Amino acid sequence: MIDFQAARVMMVDTQIRPSDVTHYPIIDAFLSVPREQFVPTEARAVAYVGDHLKVSADRVVLDPRVFAKMLNAVSIQPDELVLDVGCGLGYSTAVISQLAQAVIALEEDAELAEEAQSLLAAQSVDSAVVAVGPLVDGQAEHAPFDVIVIEGGVEQMPQSLSDQLKEGGRVIAIMLDGPSGQVRLGKKIADKISWRVEFDATAPLLAGFEAAKEFAF
Repeated sequence: MIDFQAARVMMVDTQIRPSDVTHYPIIDAFLSVPREQFVPTEARAVAYVGDHLKVSADRVVLDPRVFAKMLNAVSIQPDELVLDVGCGLGYSTAVISQLAQAVIALEEDAELAEEAQSLLAAQSVDSAVVAVGPLVDGQAEHAPFDVIVIEGGVEQMPQSLSDQLKEGGRVIAIMLDGPSGQVRLGKKIADKISWRVEFDATAPLLAGFEAAKEFAF
């Protein structure tokens, strides 16, 4: 029998804290949310390993180190509204809900979204709502957002998501360039997003976030 509570503490102490994530609300969120409840049943035994965990054909729960460092960089405040893009089974949403005032979790796979809503309800996460729709479209009806967190690889930031970010708002994403990638933090200033590199990381490319193809004649 696995002691998941001990595994959570070990994850924080050996993966997250050594990655220079020391902000207490983030540490507390990772200690509080049972990651094993938000992964497929067959993956529960490895829920706390330091790697992305596959949820479906093109969706993962991000590596704890990567996700924690993303949250550390984007610095979500208790009065902010967050759009969680590609929430999968809802783990990221559960963690973010402990940091933000409210979270809109977006998932285009209807089955994943339904299960995410059930899992979040089972954990008494009442400050989050799961919406179903194309990830690239965002959730205009709930915009503007203070923060957008993208749970997967991005080659090109969709304009629709940029438009839904509040002036002065932040977006955090894993920007891919071939086999390599970087987590970048963007801030919207004068209707444009200015990006800065935070650290190296990769993740599976989300459908719809591919770079536009250039045709040579």
